[in-house]
This record gives sequence, structure tokens and C-alpha cells, in this order.
Amino acid sequence: MNQISKIRKPDLQDLAAHIKEWARELGFQQAGISDIDLHQAEKRLAQWLARQFHGEMHYMRQHGLKRSRPAELVPGTLRVISVRMDYLPEEQARSAELLDHPSKAYISRYALGRDYHKVLRGRLKALARKITDDTGAYGYRVLVDSAPVLEKPLAEKAGLGWIGKHTNLINKDAGSWFFLGELYTDLPLPVDRPAESHCGSCRACLDVCPTGAIVGPYELDARRCISYLTIELKGAIPVEFRKLIGNRIYGCDDCQIFCPWNKFAKPTGESDFAPRHGLSSSDLTDLFRWSEETWLARTEGSAIRRIGYQRWLRNIAVALGNAESTPTVIDALNARSDTGDELVDEHVHWAIQQHKLVESRAENN
Repeated sequence: MNQISKIRKPDLQDLAAHIKEWARELGFQQAGISDIDLHQAEKRLAQWLARQFHGEMHYMRQHGLKRSRPAELVPGTLRVISVRMDYLPEEQARSAELLDHPSKAYISRYALGRDYHKVLRGRLKALARKITDDTGAYGYRVLVDSAPVLEKPLAEKAGLGWIGKHTNLINKDAGSWFFLGELYTDLPLPVDRPAESHCGSCRACLDVCPTGAIVGPYELDARRCISYLTIELKGAIPVEFRKLIGNRIYGCDDCQIFCPWNKFAKPTGESDFAPRHGLSSSDLTDLFRWSEETWLARTEGSAIRRIGYQRWLRNIAVALGNAESTPTVIDALNARSDTGDELVDEHVHWAIQQHKLVESRAENN
């Protein structure tokens, strides 16, 4: 019998309370504890995959049932400690003002600052050490998008919020602008009450989605989602979606911006999530001129790095095709009309053609 099995139930209650207090001290806005029964979420995942809604995200099919069965991913796991950390860098109204701006780029608010994986992982490791100092050695693993985990169903079970119709987690007091992280543990901690849904009859997220990716309440076809198209998709963006993407060059926040529950969201006080290099309101043409060296320097430590320079240019080319026709925009596109990169050139040529169509219509009128 190890030391953990000797912890008495009252002591486990105290430990759970301390864990939540330590989490807040480390900068998390909330922590909750759940068991590892995800059979309902497992069924929903299987149905989602069967409909091919994951597109090219083949990793969603990998690892067998480890994603929905925590004890198969980390043997001995009995509980999951879920945490959330707010990241909204500015008042939400400022983000809304940028949507479909005629010359500015829109980057999903979560990617404006330091890569959240690094921030949350460091804080979760610190939380794990605090638990060790209190209990002695125990089994655990820190997870922040680093392994197959159904983080939203786990967070819902832990009482951090409910999964909304847009499939993001919503907290009734804080909206949905937050990151999630997990600590898998073999500690038999008391679990929290799962959150209840408060979406009601609202369908704001379904109605505002630019590409109709939310095909029904709680059903997201990732193949239509702008976040998928600008981040996950490695090849050409389907022509049918290019005009709908507008000025969104990395991710999309529309379903969050227009969610009524985000009236309760507050800007984060976390300095790591503050926008870097003016990315919260940059001109598309300025970003399109960045050399690869400049891009590498200005995305260091950022989640944006994951798409690579080629897809960065691809995405901006599409946004420039949707931008206001000005000499500056046309010159920027022409300057990259023959890069030798097939993917980039295709999207630049498409963008140039959009402005030629605008010019043609103007002449005919």
C-alpha cells in the first residue's frame, strides 16, 4: 500500500479545496475535479468522426480509445483536475470592429500573445509540485493539447462550464475566452458537480458563422470552419470558402464574439497574452511584406508558428483578395505574384483576379 491510499477522506476534501486555491494563486481563474467516465463523449466523438467532420485532422482518429479513456492514456488515472485561464487581451468590442475590416488583418485573439501551451504547462507543473509538497509522491501527468484528451467534456464534468452549441466551453460568469489544461492524477479526490447548459433557444453562433461550419446545435463540421481552413488545412483553401473568410488570416472568433454569454468576459490580466508586434490591428499589406526571416523573428514563442510561412502567405493572400481595392493592395499582391511556390502563387493569382472583377464591374457601371 502506497502513501496515497492512506489519505483519509476528510483529508482528500481538504486537499481538493487547497488545489483550487493553489490554482487561483498560480493565475488560473478556476479549477475543478472530475472522474474519468467519458462514455457519452466517446459516442459523440465516434459519430463526429464517422461523418468525416475532422477533415485532415487525422490525429483525431489516432490512439484508439485513449482520447476518451484517460486511464488508457495514463495508467492509474482516477481523476482529472481541469483548469481554465482567461486570455481575452482587449475589450471584446475592439475585436468585433476588426471583423471584415477593409485593410486590417484579423488574428484569433488566443494567438496574439505568447503560446498558451507554454504558459499553462508551466503553471500546471507548479500546481503539481504544490500537491507533491502537501501529499508526498503521487502519480500525475500535465496535459495542455499535448496528448489525446477530450478536454472540453472533462472540463464540463469538472464544473468549469458547459459545451455550447458552437462546441466551445462556456462559463456563465466568464464567457468562453479561456484556455483549458489538465492534470491527470491517481489521487482519489472528490469530484465536482458537472455544469448545466444555459444555451437555451439561442442560435447566435449558428447564425453568425461565416462559412456555416456549425451545421446544427453542438455539431461542428471542421472542414468548413475558418480556424481549420487557415490553421489545420495544409493545401489550397477551397475556392467556395475564400470570399467568406474575409480578413481572418489565422483562426476565427465570430462564434465567441457574438455569443451573449461573453458579455461577462473580462480582459485578461496575464501579461503573456498581451498582443505582440502590433498583431491585434495590423495592415494586411504590412504583414504580407514580411520576409520569412522577419516572420520567424516576430512569431517566436507564438502559436502562429505552427502554420509555417507558406500558409501564412496563403492566408493573407486570400484576405487581400477580399480587401478594399487600393493601389497599395494591388502592388502588394503583384509583388508576390510569382514566388515559385505553387500554393502561395495560386492564392495570390486568385486574389488579383478578385480585384480585376471589382474593376470590371466598376467600368461597366
